[in-house]
Amino acid sequence: MSSQPLLQSAPGKRIALPTRVEPKVFFANERTFLSYLNFTVLLGGLAIGLLNFGDSVGRISAGLFTLVAMGTMLYALITFHWRARSIRMRGQGGFDDRVGPTVLAIALAVAVLVNFVLRVADGGE
Repeated sequence: MSSQPLLQSAPGKRIALPTRVEPKVFFANERTFLSYLNFTVLLGGLAIGLLNFGDSVGRISAGLFTLVAMGTMLYALITFHWRARSIRMRGQGGFDDRVGPTVLAIALAVAVLVNFVLRVADGGE
């Protein structure tokens, strides 16, 4: 059960009113989660293509892209549950995360850079 009371009085007010969370907040959380999962499916498809039709460099890149996709899935799941819990407890704070997407973008950039460097070092064959 929530630790916050259902009826809360606003600052400067003596009348306690029930706080209501709009359904669009829940849907926005689900929409963000599905957007992350869409990205991971595309990245996983790229990894499978590199794994099946690539050479040794392609296999290394496929492994890196798979790790990034799995990390993104895990991040999306944790963030979804964290936001859903905050919404259910009627949290008034922000639900944004500045560190997670930055780390995921850097990991994806590193995977692409490793693919490029290995391909150039291999002679582009």
